[in-house]
Amino acid sequence: MKILVIAPHADDEVLGMGGTIARFAEEGKTVVVAVMTGHGTEPHPLWPKSTWDTVRAECQAAAAILGVSEIIFEDLPAACLDSTPTWKINGVVEKLVERVSPQEIYLPFAYDLHKDHGSIAYAVNVAIRPYLARAGSVRKVMAYETLSETHLAPPYLAPAFQPNVFYDISDTLPCKLEAMRAYKSQVQADNLPRSIAALSALAVLRGTHIGCNAAEGFVLLGEYNR
Repeated sequence: MKILVIAPHADDEVLGMGGTIARFAEEGKTVVVAVMTGHGTEPHPLWPKSTWDTVRAECQAAAAILGVSEIIFEDLPAACLDSTPTWKINGVVEKLVERVSPQEIYLPFAYDLHKDHGSIAYAVNVAIRPYLARAGSVRKVMAYETLSETHLAPPYLAPAFQPNVFYDISDTLPCKLEAMRAYKSQVQADNLPRSIAALSALAVLRGTHIGCNAAEGFVLLGEYNR
Protein backbone atom coordinates (compact mmCIF):
# COMPACT_ATOMS: atom_id res chain seq x y z
CA MET A 1 0.00 0.00 0.00
CA LYS A 2 1.22 3.49 -0.86
CA ILE A 3 0.28 6.35 1.47
CA LEU A 4 0.67 10.04 0.64
CA VAL A 5 1.04 12.46 3.55
CA ILE A 6 0.63 16.06 2.40
CA ALA A 7 2.29 18.63 4.66
CA PRO A 8 1.91 22.37 3.98
CA HIS A 9 5.23 22.96 5.77
CA ALA A 10 8.07 20.75 6.92
CA ASP A 11 7.25 19.43 10.43
CA ASP A 12 3.47 19.34 9.89
CA GLU A 13 3.81 15.66 9.01
CA VAL A 14 5.42 14.93 12.38
CA LEU A 15 3.12 17.15 14.40
CA GLY A 16 0.00 15.75 12.76
CA MET A 17 0.75 12.07 12.39
CA GLY A 18 4.36 11.19 13.12
CA GLY A 19 3.37 8.20 15.24
CA THR A 20 1.02 6.89 12.57
CA ILE A 21 3.66 7.32 9.87
CA ALA A 22 6.09 5.26 11.97
CA ARG A 23 3.40 2.63 12.51
CA PHE A 24 2.67 2.44 8.78
CA ALA A 25 6.37 2.06 8.04
CA GLU A 26 6.68 -0.76 10.57
CA GLU A 27 3.72 -2.47 8.90
CA GLY A 28 5.59 -2.44 5.58
CA LYS A 29 3.55 0.29 3.91
CA THR A 30 5.17 2.80 1.58
CA VAL A 31 4.86 6.31 3.00
CA VAL A 32 5.52 9.31 0.77
CA VAL A 33 5.67 12.73 2.45
CA ALA A 34 5.11 15.78 0.24
CA VAL A 35 6.12 19.14 1.72
CA MET A 36 4.22 21.66 -0.35
CA THR A 37 5.86 25.02 0.41
CA GLY A 38 9.30 26.55 0.35
CA HIS A 39 10.96 29.77 -0.75
CA GLY A 40 9.05 30.00 -4.04
CA THR A 41 10.34 31.17 -7.41
CA GLU A 42 10.30 34.87 -6.48
CA PRO A 43 12.13 36.67 -3.64
CA HIS A 44 10.33 35.74 -0.44
CA PRO A 45 8.89 38.66 1.61
CA LEU A 46 9.68 37.11 5.00
CA TRP A 47 12.60 34.66 4.98
CA PRO A 48 15.88 34.08 3.12
CA LYS A 49 16.30 30.96 1.03
CA SER A 50 18.72 29.56 3.61
CA THR A 51 15.73 29.06 5.93
CA TRP A 52 14.59 26.14 3.79
CA ASP A 53 18.05 24.66 3.55
CA THR A 54 17.90 24.25 7.31
CA VAL A 55 14.35 23.00 7.70
CA ARG A 56 14.54 20.62 4.74
CA ALA A 57 17.66 19.01 6.16
CA GLU A 58 15.76 18.59 9.44
CA CYS A 59 12.83 17.12 7.51
CA GLN A 60 15.08 14.52 5.93
CA ALA A 61 16.47 13.59 9.33
CA ALA A 62 12.96 13.27 10.78
CA ALA A 63 11.81 11.19 7.81
CA ALA A 64 14.67 8.75 8.31
CA ILE A 65 13.65 8.32 11.94
CA LEU A 66 10.02 7.63 11.00
CA GLY A 67 10.82 5.28 8.13
CA VAL A 68 9.45 7.46 5.34
CA SER A 69 10.10 5.94 1.91
CA GLU A 70 10.28 9.18 -0.08
CA ILE A 71 10.14 12.93 0.49
CA ILE A 72 8.91 15.28 -2.20
CA PHE A 73 9.66 18.98 -1.81
CA GLU A 74 7.39 21.32 -3.73
CA ASP A 75 8.13 25.05 -3.81
CA LEU A 76 4.90 27.00 -3.38
CA PRO A 77 5.74 30.18 -1.42
CA ALA A 78 5.28 29.55 2.31
CA ALA A 79 2.87 31.85 4.17
CA CYS A 80 1.84 33.36 0.84
CA LEU A 81 -0.75 30.89 -0.44
CA ASP A 82 -3.60 33.29 0.30
CA SER A 83 -2.19 35.49 -2.48
CA THR A 84 -1.08 32.66 -4.79
CA PRO A 85 -3.52 31.90 -7.63
CA THR A 86 -5.76 28.97 -6.74
CA TRP A 87 -5.21 27.40 -10.15
CA LYS A 88 -1.47 27.30 -9.51
CA ILE A 89 -1.81 25.56 -6.15
CA ASN A 90 -4.35 23.13 -7.59
CA GLY A 91 -2.05 22.31 -10.48
CA VAL A 92 0.88 21.44 -8.20
CA VAL A 93 -1.32 19.13 -6.12
CA GLU A 94 -2.87 17.50 -9.18
CA LYS A 95 0.56 16.62 -10.58
CA LEU A 96 1.60 15.30 -7.17
CA VAL A 97 -1.37 12.94 -6.98
CA GLU A 98 -0.75 11.71 -10.52
CA ARG A 99 2.94 11.13 -9.74
CA VAL A 100 2.42 9.20 -6.49
CA SER A 101 -0.87 7.38 -7.29
CA PRO A 102 -1.58 6.64 -3.61
CA GLN A 103 -4.21 4.41 -2.03
CA GLU A 104 -4.57 6.66 1.02
CA ILE A 105 -4.09 10.42 1.40
CA TYR A 106 -3.63 12.38 4.63
CA LEU A 107 -3.96 16.16 4.55
CA PRO A 108 -4.21 19.13 6.92
CA PHE A 109 -7.55 20.11 8.42
CA ALA A 110 -9.25 22.63 6.15
CA TYR A 111 -10.17 25.01 8.98
CA ASP A 112 -6.73 25.37 10.55
CA LEU A 113 -5.84 28.95 11.43
CA HIS A 114 -2.88 29.01 9.03
CA LYS A 115 -4.23 29.89 5.59
CA ASP A 116 -1.60 27.76 3.87
CA HIS A 117 -3.24 24.71 5.45
CA GLY A 118 -6.67 25.69 4.15
CA SER A 119 -5.36 26.37 0.65
CA ILE A 120 -3.60 23.02 0.47
CA ALA A 121 -6.62 21.16 1.86
CA TYR A 122 -8.85 22.80 -0.74
CA ALA A 123 -6.45 21.93 -3.56
CA VAL A 124 -6.26 18.30 -2.46
CA ASN A 125 -10.03 17.97 -2.40
CA VAL A 126 -10.23 19.49 -5.88
CA ALA A 127 -7.51 17.17 -7.19
CA ILE A 128 -8.97 13.95 -5.81
CA ARG A 129 -12.63 14.29 -6.65
CA PRO A 130 -13.47 10.58 -6.63
CA TYR A 131 -14.92 10.47 -10.15
CA LEU A 132 -11.70 11.72 -11.75
CA ALA A 133 -9.30 9.29 -13.38
CA ARG A 134 -6.28 10.60 -11.47
CA ALA A 135 -8.04 9.75 -8.19
CA GLY A 136 -8.81 6.22 -9.28
CA SER A 137 -6.21 4.69 -6.96
CA VAL A 138 -7.45 6.56 -3.87
CA ARG A 139 -9.38 4.49 -1.36
CA LYS A 140 -9.31 6.66 1.75
CA VAL A 141 -8.82 10.36 2.56
CA MET A 142 -8.27 11.68 6.09
CA ALA A 143 -7.39 14.97 7.77
CA TYR A 144 -4.93 15.25 10.64
CA GLU A 145 -4.63 17.86 13.39
CA THR A 146 -1.64 20.16 13.77
CA LEU A 147 -0.76 21.64 17.14
CA SER A 148 -0.61 25.47 17.03
CA GLU A 149 -3.00 25.65 14.06
CA THR A 150 -5.94 23.24 14.25
CA HIS A 151 -7.48 24.46 17.49
CA LEU A 152 -7.13 28.22 17.03
CA ALA A 153 -9.89 29.02 14.53
CA PRO A 154 -12.58 31.28 16.07
CA PRO A 155 -15.17 29.12 17.86
CA TYR A 156 -18.60 28.91 16.23
CA LEU A 157 -17.26 30.66 13.12
CA ALA A 158 -15.42 27.62 11.73
CA PRO A 159 -16.03 23.87 12.20
CA ALA A 160 -14.04 22.28 15.01
CA PHE A 161 -11.73 19.31 14.55
CA GLN A 162 -13.68 16.33 15.87
CA PRO A 163 -11.73 13.14 15.15
CA ASN A 164 -13.65 10.02 14.22
CA VAL A 165 -10.71 7.77 13.31
CA PHE A 166 -7.90 6.91 15.71
CA TYR A 167 -4.60 5.07 15.39
CA ASP A 168 -2.94 3.54 18.44
CA ILE A 169 0.63 4.89 18.55
CA SER A 170 1.57 3.59 21.98
CA ASP A 171 4.57 1.79 20.49
CA THR A 172 5.62 4.54 18.07
CA LEU A 173 5.13 7.68 20.18
CA PRO A 174 8.84 7.67 21.17
CA CYS A 175 9.71 7.61 17.46
CA LYS A 176 7.41 10.58 16.82
CA LEU A 177 9.02 12.56 19.62
CA GLU A 178 12.51 11.73 18.36
CA ALA A 179 11.49 12.91 14.88
CA MET A 180 10.20 16.18 16.32
CA ARG A 181 13.48 16.70 18.14
CA ALA A 182 15.17 16.51 14.73
CA TYR A 183 13.38 19.77 13.88
CA LYS A 184 15.72 21.81 16.05
CA SER A 185 14.72 25.07 14.38
CA GLN A 186 11.01 24.44 14.91
CA VAL A 187 10.53 22.67 18.25
CA GLN A 188 9.37 24.96 21.07
CA ALA A 189 9.67 25.11 24.84
CA ASP A 190 7.42 22.78 26.80
CA ASN A 191 4.85 25.47 27.64
CA LEU A 192 4.16 26.05 23.92
CA PRO A 193 2.15 23.98 21.41
CA ARG A 194 4.91 22.83 19.08
CA SER A 195 6.78 21.10 21.87
CA ILE A 196 7.65 17.60 22.99
CA ALA A 197 5.44 18.03 26.06
CA ALA A 198 2.45 19.16 24.02
CA LEU A 199 2.81 16.33 21.51
CA SER A 200 2.98 13.83 24.35
CA ALA A 201 -0.05 15.33 26.09
CA LEU A 202 -2.18 15.30 22.92
CA ALA A 203 -1.21 11.69 22.21
CA VAL A 204 -2.25 10.67 25.72
CA LEU A 205 -5.55 12.53 25.36
CA ARG A 206 -6.32 10.90 22.01
CA GLY A 207 -5.36 7.56 23.52
CA THR A 208 -8.11 7.92 26.10
CA HIS A 209 -10.67 7.97 23.26
CA ILE A 210 -9.86 4.36 22.41
CA GLY A 211 -8.46 3.09 25.70
CA CYS A 212 -4.76 2.97 24.87
CA ASN A 213 -1.67 4.78 26.10
CA ALA A 214 -1.27 7.07 23.08
CA ALA A 215 -3.07 7.71 19.80
CA GLU A 216 -3.47 10.15 16.93
CA GLY A 217 -6.87 11.36 15.75
CA PHE A 218 -8.13 11.99 12.23
CA VAL A 219 -11.27 13.08 10.43
CA LEU A 220 -12.42 10.68 7.72
CA LEU A 221 -13.15 12.77 4.62
CA GLY A 222 -13.90 9.97 2.18
CA GLU A 223 -13.69 6.23 1.67
CA TYR A 224 -14.13 4.69 -1.76
CA ASN A 225 -14.60 0.94 -2.08
CA ARG A 226 -14.44 0.51 -5.83
